[in-house]
Order: sequence, then structure tokens, then C-alpha cells
Amino acid sequence: MSYLRVSRVAFGSMVALLFLSHQPPAAAASQENKADSSEQAESVSSKLFQDEVLPILKAHCVRCHGPAVATRQLKLNTLEGVLGGSESGAILVPGSPGKSKLYEMVSQGFMPADKPGSVSSDDVATIRRWIETVTVAASELGAARDATPVTENEVVALMWMHCTPCHGPHLQEAGLDLRTRASMLEGGKSGPAIAPGNPDRSLIVEKIRAGEMPPPERYQEAGTPPVPKAGLEKLAAWIEQGAPPEETKPDVGPLESDPLVSDQEREFWAFQPPKRATPPAVASSDLVHNPIDAFLLRKLEEKGLTLSPEADPFTLIRRAYLDLTGLPPEPEEVERFLADHDPKAYENLINRLLESPRYGERWGRYWLDVAGYREHPYAWRYRDYVIRSFNADKPYDRFLDEQIAGDELLDYENAPVITEEMMDNLVATGFLRMAVDDTGNRATNFLPDRFQVVADEVQIFSSAVLGLTLQCARCHDHKFDPLPQRDYYRLLAVFQGAYDPYDWIPPTFSDDPERKMLYFDTRVMPSVTPRTNPIKLAEERKQAEAHNKELDREIETLEAALKQKAEPLKKRLVEQRLAELPEDLHDDLRKMLATPPEERNEFQKQLAEKFGKRLELVGNHLEAVLRKMDPEYKRAAEETERRVALLKARKHPEPKIRALWDRGEPAPMYVLRRGDPMSPGQRVGPGVPAVLVNGKAPFVVSPPPGVKKTGRRLALARWLTQPDHPLTARVMVNHIWKRHFGEGIVSTLDDFGRMGARPTHPELLDWLATKFVRQGWSSKAMHRLMMTSRAYRQASKVKPEHKTRDPENKLLSRMPLRRMDAEALYDSVLLVAGRLDETRFGPPDPVQVLENGLATSIEKETGWRRSVYVRQRYKRSAVPTLLDNFDYPELSPNCISRNEATVAPQALHLMNDSMIRGLAASFAARVKREAGNDRTRQVERVFWIALSRPPTAEERKIGVAKLAQLSAAWARKSLPSNENTETRALVTFCHTILNSAAFIYVD
Repeated sequence: MSYLRVSRVAFGSMVALLFLSHQPPAAAASQENKADSSEQAESVSSKLFQDEVLPILKAHCVRCHGPAVATRQLKLNTLEGVLGGSESGAILVPGSPGKSKLYEMVSQGFMPADKPGSVSSDDVATIRRWIETVTVAASELGAARDATPVTENEVVALMWMHCTPCHGPHLQEAGLDLRTRASMLEGGKSGPAIAPGNPDRSLIVEKIRAGEMPPPERYQEAGTPPVPKAGLEKLAAWIEQGAPPEETKPDVGPLESDPLVSDQEREFWAFQPPKRATPPAVASSDLVHNPIDAFLLRKLEEKGLTLSPEADPFTLIRRAYLDLTGLPPEPEEVERFLADHDPKAYENLINRLLESPRYGERWGRYWLDVAGYREHPYAWRYRDYVIRSFNADKPYDRFLDEQIAGDELLDYENAPVITEEMMDNLVATGFLRMAVDDTGNRATNFLPDRFQVVADEVQIFSSAVLGLTLQCARCHDHKFDPLPQRDYYRLLAVFQGAYDPYDWIPPTFSDDPERKMLYFDTRVMPSVTPRTNPIKLAEERKQAEAHNKELDREIETLEAALKQKAEPLKKRLVEQRLAELPEDLHDDLRKMLATPPEERNEFQKQLAEKFGKRLELVGNHLEAVLRKMDPEYKRAAEETERRVALLKARKHPEPKIRALWDRGEPAPMYVLRRGDPMSPGQRVGPGVPAVLVNGKAPFVVSPPPGVKKTGRRLALARWLTQPDHPLTARVMVNHIWKRHFGEGIVSTLDDFGRMGARPTHPELLDWLATKFVRQGWSSKAMHRLMMTSRAYRQASKVKPEHKTRDPENKLLSRMPLRRMDAEALYDSVLLVAGRLDETRFGPPDPVQVLENGLATSIEKETGWRRSVYVRQRYKRSAVPTLLDNFDYPELSPNCISRNEATVAPQALHLMNDSMIRGLAASFAARVKREAGNDRTRQVERVFWIALSRPPTAEERKIGVAKLAQLSAAWARKSLPSNENTETRALVTFCHTILNSAAFIYVD
């Protein structure tokens, strides 16, 4: 007997006929009268819908909820569609307009979304009257949904979710490919997979019903759960319908108009291309150094304010150095600037700082924040790429091209030689590889896990580059911005050539030759022929192996020496424990311990079983016991650990990169109902937010000829960097402005939408954005422009009128006073102490966790490298506590703008941390070398080094007096033989300056 699918409506009719055939004549007549009455009511309701309601729906609703575009899976072009409801359930409660979602949305003016309130009151009354006449039972509403024909699209989605890991693009076990209707009909070695019209004779249905497919023992291996009962029923229903083909194409959207986004919504300021405004005329024209000042002064003058006086030269040079390099100037650099009487001395200073290699380390760090930089394996190559790009002033449009589609810019796979440019392009795609990806673990490599990785990457991209909260449209249409859920999945389809949740490549190499599963490749390094490997692999590997062998020998020597130091302690520990046991067993127990387990006799085995746990020195706690026994051994062990960690850090890593690359054959992409990967809906193609596509910035995908690439991400990059794109330039210049002036012109850096802050100076923002593009997308040109403005050079002193007319400094009536961020503070302490190692690039420096629970990077003989080269946060890995206490970024999945908190642990750390105390001693030693033993000169040198200025007369007087008091105080204490009271006093004084607000804050 063939599988028979009977709808609930049909089944209900059969039951009714059987019931009526067994009724007494009178009862049957009564039932017939009721049936006639019901049929008449339904006829009236149906006629009312067809004649009056449907025209209303077609006029206002079907463009968004119809056969072409079924937003939220709702189709209002037929009665069945209305009764079937949306992805969220029923929209109609028969007889109850007040409980019906359809009536609620039109009566309250929420719908249609593109023209709210456009349904007339008469039409609303008609819809209400119709709902009151509807008599369809709740069960029949469900039946209407069930009776909707199953489409090929739904079945293909089911196959991608459960079957294609074994019967898809890379693996076709038994010769079977289940990706299309045609391949199902073609079948494999056992014949066709489906028999149209006959589910019971369809091999695929048979295998799923029997629980054989997917094989239970391979669920984790393939990241595939079993086909659910509802999925099996859907497959069987489609086959019973004859497995009809579907002609509809993925929804990729038009270039200009879109039924889900209105022209009115496109008029919002952030969705319009920037317009180049003319700098306004202002009364205080003598204060205008460049157009930035004119835009700011216009608003200040409206409030009866003007720019504050210019800051003194000491403040200006320190501000500029810390802004551009993250480090304070050396005393000699300040003196050189003060002695330069060239009218362009300040502008020349800015140019010198922009050419410093320290600039890229400072500003590259900001980009690493927005990219969500984590210390994945090989991620440091991306960090180095970012720093080099900023130092080279790589145009921002090219910078984006490489990070979004570096693998599509040049044909590295067929190139005879891999060039440095190709290598750079591949490394750059690490931007899209920064989110946490745990799918290398089979227990966390299922469809929801994969979609989460892609969702995190899309959030990083949209917040960093577009300044939009696109992630809010993952489960439903964005509640505030015109970002339909469909647009979110269109964007996922753009990335799908490389990030395909249905055809996933785990982030670590995993090959299973016996089962020949999907895990044959790795995203750690692109799959290319050995002839054209993207890394200079042969030479680099040869050098790395030779270098690492030498380091391994050093590590073995250090560990062997420590082991030798531990032997007498172990013997002593054994004797201590033997003393607690019967004396007549001591000799036998010693022999037992000296005999390898496999050579012990029966008596020794009995002794081992009874006393072995107490005497055999094994386990993780042994090292802690030995260190507690002997302070000298503890010091030796800690030094060995430090030296071993440094040697390991010096090892050359395996020559790989963490890249993303397009594979050319993505699976279909679907809108996920409520964001659930196991509930695919409408199929979509690649696209970008429709609200940003108005014909002036079209998104067009053109796969490159001759290579296996989709061209989707390249199209995205090209679309982003069109000169009149509404957001790209605005978002970047807003980031730069925030770093120089404390707050962005749009304070919500990642939200330019309706719930984000409005720009304080919209004309200035647009002028900067258009200037950015006209100057070749040069970040350094933006720095010069902003930092040479009169606004940047003003003092930070707050006057009474500021408190009343510009209390939050939104108008920039003075320069904001800012605390150093975590990295600037960390690096600056190293610099003033003379312990900054400026070795650049390469694998990160290790971090050790001390016994007190604090973490610090490990000191080398040459000091410490800058914080950007210290191991960054990843999962549970530690970062230096100093960075953590001073608002080091939490990545979830990235950090657009850091929190700025003032909390007690910050002051306590600077006061008590052993690393800071050690650096204070190094600072004091530097001061003594440069100033000698004269206290006055020492105080002056401390101020010049740490604060970039000489002390005032009062500060000099107080400083000298304090040094004398501290020396006297230390003289009353017992000091080590290698220290004297003057040295200790200077250390304490230097430590105090490092704790001062004058050092920590940028004026």
C-alpha cells in the first residue's frame, strides 16, 4: 500500500460522512440543516473576501506578502495564504477581529510598513466585517497550513541540513548526490533516491524511516543530526505530490526599489550619500586654521561661545605624541620642538610622528579592536599586516578590499610565483576569521554552531565598517531600522562562498581516510598546489626547523638542570614519608621504589598497591610541594619557567596563515525562521541592505572569469568603497575623530541607525567623509587635518560658561581631558623606565600568571615589547593584569568603543604591583644615570621624562623636600646591602610620579 497523506480537512469530512450515515433521520436532518447554514456562512465569507478584502490586500500588502516576496513566510494573495498565517503563527482568529494580528496591524496603522496608515478607515472596517463572518475552525486553520504544497526548495533545504555531508559537493557515498531534484532522480549505485508519487518505494524515505541515514554512529563526525519526524513527513509529502520541480529563483532583490524598504525610510540622514557642505562664515575668523574650525565655531557662536585658548607647547607635544604613537616624547624631543621657531614647526612635528613606525602600532591597535582580534593560531600575521598597512598609509578603500576579498583580488592558485602582494591579500582576510570558532571540536560542529560563527563575523563586519546593528535582523525584521530579516540572510549569502554552514570546513586540520569524511581541508591555510603555496613554505619551513631544534636543545638543557636540582629534594621527601611508616619496611619500600613497575616481584607489587600512593612522587602537586620545601629551588624553578617560556616564544611557528578563501560553489541560503538554523524558509541570494541600494551604489556580483570564485565578497568590497556610499567613509572618519577628540561626531560608533545618536555636527561629518574620499582614502591626511585644526590645539580648562552652555562638551568648546588607555599606560611606563624593547612583529610574547593571581608578560634581557605584541585575550587565556584593570577590550565578538571606568583596582595595581615597582626602580636608575646625585636635577629629570615638561618652582621645591624626607625615612629601616637610602628614596619618588594623574591623563 502506498503512503497516503490525508489532510486534516479531508479527514474531518470523512468522519462527518460516516457519522451522518449512522444518525437517525431526524438527527441527520438537523445535522444537514446545520451543515447548510455553515456552508451558506462560509460562502458569504468567501465571497466577501474575494470581492472586497482581497482587492484591499493586493493594493496594500501583497507587494511584501505575496508570491514574489513572502516576508516572514506570509502570503496574503489567497485565502489559503491568509488562513495559513506567517512563520510566527496564525494572523486570523475567526470571529474575533480584536484578537487577529491582521486587523491589529492595519487598524493601528503599523502596516503596510512602507506606507504606514495608508489603509483607509472604510477598508479597515471591511476587513473587520469580514473577520467577524469567518467561521473556520481552529483545526481547519492548522489544516490549511498543512495542506500547503511542499516545494522542492523545502526538500533541498532538508537535504543540505542532514544529508549532503555524505552525499554532497565533496563526498558522494554510493555515488549518490542529494543536492538537487535532478540528482535525486538520477540516484546512485542502488538506483534513484526518490520515486515520484510513491514515498514507500523511495529509497531515501526507506533509509530515513529505518534510522539508517544519517548513520547514528556518524552524527558527530558529520555534524549532522537525524532527520526529524516533521522533516520526513515533508519529504514524503513532496514525493507523493510527484516531486514537482520549482521554478522560483533565489530572492536577490532589485537594484533600486524594494517593497520592504520605502523611499521615506531611505531619506534618513545615514542612508543618504554624504553631501559636501561649504564651510560657513564665522565671526571669529582669526581662529579658523582649517574648515573644521569653521564648522565648530558656527555652533559655538550660536551659544555665545568660542574656542578655548591654545594649549601651551608642552601640552601640545605630549598630546600629539600620545595620540599618534601611544608613547610620550623623550625630553630631547620636547626641547627640539621648543627650539624650532619655524611657523610650521607644529605641522612638521605631526608629519614626523606620522612617519614613525610607532604610529602603526598605535592606530593598528584601534583597528584590531573593531576587528575583534584574538590570539588564534597564526593570527599574529594579521596583526602585523594591520600595523604595516597603517604605517604605509594604505588607502582605506584598498585596506577594505584586501580584508573582505583579498583571496579574490589576484589569482594566487594559478600564479607561477606567489608574490608578496598575494601573500598580503590572503593574510588580510584574517579580518573575517577573528570570531571564536569551536567547530574544530566535533561536539560543537553542528549547524547552529556554524551559523553562530558566521553571525559573529557578520556582526564584526557590519559594526566596524557599516556602523549598523545588522545582527538585530537575524531572527526578525529590525525593530527600528529598515533592515528586513531577508537582508541579513542576503548578506550571509555574500560570505557563503567561503563561510558555508552547509558545507563547512573546520578551523583545524582533520583527515579521516577510513571514512573519507568532509574534513579533508582546513581554513588555516588555503588549499593550493605545492607549486604555488601562498607562503614561501619550503625555505621558511627549513629555516624554522633548524632554528627550533637549537631552541629545543636549550630547553632540554634547562629542564634537565632543574630536574637534577629536584632529585635531592625528592629523596628527602621520600625519607620524610618513610619515617611515617613501620621501620622494618623501609628497606623493602626503597627497593620497590627503585624498581620499575614492570620488573617488580609479587611482594613489591603488594607494597606498591598499599603504600605507593604515599611514596611515589607523581602528580601535578609534586612541583608545588618541592617549591614549598626549598626557597632556593623555587627561585630556580621560576627562572627556568621564565627562560623556557621565552625560548618557546622565540620559536618560529609553522609557516601557515589564518585566511579565508572562496571555494566557488556555495549551498543555497535560506531565511531562518526566528533565526533557527533548523527551520529554513524563503531562499535568498547574495545582496546588501536594500536601504543602502538606491541605484547610485548598486551591488552587482560578477564572478571572475577563469577561476573558481563566486566574486560575491569582491562585489561587496567594491560596493562599499564607491565614493558616494552612504556609510563607509562616514564611519571611518567618525572613528578617527573619536580617537582625537574623545567622542565621535556620532557618539554611537557602531549604530548610525535610528536608535543611534544623531551627529552633533552633521555638515562637518559629511565634509570630512567627502574629503577623506577626495584625498585618496588616506588616514594620515585625516590625522593632519584634524590635528592641525585650532580646535585640536585648544586647552582643556573648563570655564564657568562652559558648564552652563556646553556642559558635556558636545560643541567642543575645550579639549577634553582624557585618561591614557590601557596600552598607552603600559607602554609609557616601559618607555620612561628605559625598559621598552622595540622589536617589532612576529609571534606574541607569552604571559605568565604569578602565584598572587596577577598576570604579566615575561621580561626579556632587553625588557618588554609593546603591549600590541603581547599575547591577546582568547577564550580563557590571561592578559596582563595592568591592561585588564585599565579597560582592556572585552570582545563580544569585537569592541567598537571601550568602556572607561575609574575603579579602585587601577590605583591599587599601580601602587602595589611588583612589575610596576620594578619599573619604578629602573626609572630611578635612569634618572640617576642622567642627572647624577643632585636632588634638584633628579626632580627636574623625573618631570622631563615622565611628564614631558620641567617642574614648576613649587613642584621643584616640594620634590626636593620629599626626596630628603624619604631618604631620612628609609635610613630608619633596614635595607639590603646593595641599596642605599638615596636610591630607595628616588625609587619611591619615581613610583609616586607614575601613580600621579599628571602622568596617567592626557591634557
